[in-house]
Amino acid sequence: MTNFEKWNNEFRAQNLFSFNQDSNGLLWLKVRAVCRSKQIEQFITQNNITLAKTKIAEQNVELFEILEKTPNAMQLLDDYLKIKSHDWYDAMGVDEVKLKEDLYKVRYYAWGGDQNNSLDKHLVSRYVKVISSYDELMGKQSEIADNAWNYVQTSWYNNWTSYLIESLFKRHEKVISAAGEIKSVDFFIADHPIDLKVTFFPNQYMDEKLKDKLGKKELTWLKQKAKEAGIVVNNTVSESLQMYTLSEKLIEIGRTDILAELNTKRKEVIAEAQENTIELMTWLYANQGEMRFGAENRLFVILADTADMSQSWKMKRAFSLIEPRINNYLDQFNENSLKEIDFAFKGNNYKALADVIFIVK
Repeated sequence: MTNFEKWNNEFRAQNLFSFNQDSNGLLWLKVRAVCRSKQIEQFITQNNITLAKTKIAEQNVELFEILEKTPNAMQLLDDYLKIKSHDWYDAMGVDEVKLKEDLYKVRYYAWGGDQNNSLDKHLVSRYVKVISSYDELMGKQSEIADNAWNYVQTSWYNNWTSYLIESLFKRHEKVISAAGEIKSVDFFIADHPIDLKVTFFPNQYMDEKLKDKLGKKELTWLKQKAKEAGIVVNNTVSESLQMYTLSEKLIEIGRTDILAELNTKRKEVIAEAQENTIELMTWLYANQGEMRFGAENRLFVILADTADMSQSWKMKRAFSLIEPRINNYLDQFNENSLKEIDFAFKGNNYKALADVIFIVK
């Protein structure tokens, strides 16, 4: 088995931890970072390398085997990858100043679709397979259009805020971009391959920790407090609507103390997670979606508005808070920054290196 095959097998088997302390494995990843046809052509031209193969997959293997025998191969790859214009979004000529302003035109954050944010399945299950009358279906056009627009707008917001946040990392002197968009690697920090995850404080984790603090589920606790305050609870509507309605009714009768108590508990959960990042990161790995499972090194950027968690989505465009926090983290990054995470998923055990940056308002 060749070294290329070895690392290819490790990569496909999600054994990404093995790449962390192996220079040959790191070389394999960085070659993958220039794996697109335009990038390979640029790289070999820049470094006077001639490839006999013409197919991209075969060129990848050939280039790796050539660089294995090249003493300064890692430096050649780093020099190429440091050129920011090789990134796809930069090649598009994105106007970042205008983009940052445009993000403030988004006034609400709502997914079109079902609870899994799957628009196509939602449309099929709610309209295509349920409504047999074409005239009735025609009457749903505006509703369907609203669903589609919500999905597109929220996806657009997530895509471009994530791009801008990732760009903050890639501009730092300690970071080298994975220009070829390798699956599971966005960039390298001090030769550690990193997958960036920008996310909100996880609701499920919050629910689990609140249950420990309150002795019962958050909604059950709020219902009990509302009943004690003389508020009638409507159990026939969704849980999210119950939470909203109960909160509004408590405010109306001046019982903001109940909501303040609940918010204090939420803040405690976030503060404790900041103190015990390994527990939170282990939970994030173990509870990721099966379709997007990965055991790669991860750097989590977790956003939270502790005054109103439902408004945390706005934090993704709060670059006055995000940028200095990221730069400070990277300035202080050292060999001990990433923590070893051991986690289980679907009966298998995995290792990864990870860290978390909290952006809390």
